[in-house]
Amino acid sequence: MVSSNQPAVGATEAAVSAASSVVHQSNPRQQLAAELRRLRDLAGISGRELAKRVGISQSTLSRIEAGTVVPPLPQVLGWAEAVGAESDSRQSLRALTEAAHSPEVQDWAGALAHRPHLQDDVQALEQDAQVVRNFQPALVPGLLQTADYARRVFATFDPPYAPDALAAALAARLDRQRVLYDPAKRFEFLMTEAALRFRPGPHRLLLAQLDRIISIETLDTVTIAVIPQDIEASTTIPHGFVIYENEDHALASSEPIAGSMVTRGPELVDAHRRRWAALAEMALHDTDARAFLSELRSEIQRTATH
Repeated sequence: MVSSNQPAVGATEAAVSAASSVVHQSNPRQQLAAELRRLRDLAGISGRELAKRVGISQSTLSRIEAGTVVPPLPQVLGWAEAVGAESDSRQSLRALTEAAHSPEVQDWAGALAHRPHLQDDVQALEQDAQVVRNFQPALVPGLLQTADYARRVFATFDPPYAPDALAAALAARLDRQRVLYDPAKRFEFLMTEAALRFRPGPHRLLLAQLDRIISIETLDTVTIAVIPQDIEASTTIPHGFVIYENEDHALASSEPIAGSMVTRGPELVDAHRRRWAALAEMALHDTDARAFLSELRSEIQRTATH
């Protein structure tokens, strides 16, 4: 079966050329947004009217034209139909859409070349989302970290932070945590037991970190689930990832060793949702999770005093 994202048989030479050129674009998501906006302007159709024709809200259309939302291919083709785009433009849009749905990878060195930290980027995603689902297999998520825990984690980064940049990153991470108290949002944290036991300092540091998690879990905006080490596995444990959900779009992010990766394509975001659901089935929730956290803290307290 031929993928619906591939140029159709008999496509014009110009369309094939346009599709091939996408490979060389540095930001196909922004180029797709600009092309969709250009086609609407060329057709002389208002955003309100086009939104009705495509079957989306005007706010979603604005996000698409701003490059915040990457529309699925059927929506892009509906847009092209509504503005009367030529065949060449439609094939170019197909290729741009496919490229825009591919993960965006940014290496740490390049990302930090002209600024001290990347916390503002993460904060923007958290503030835009209505629901944030955060899975971490190796350490406590940044939104839950104490200042001392976060400082020690930042100190292990490669490439390393300069002292002033480390201080700025720490302050920005702590500032991000204010979003947990926004009643319009919901945060779901899913951690492994190994993440809760990760200790970047003395036992007292980990005890303080567990105290914070136990305290934060009482917020109406926050739920915390834990995958015990001895649970019978029904899926494999992947790298950490975060899913940011909004009413008209969603994206997923992760941090491989070399840099950060953001995924906006609906099919790939759905793959993250499926893995989240599979992992959540292995986890302790609500009262069971609270009891686990309390028992773990007691165990570490006993270790620290012997």
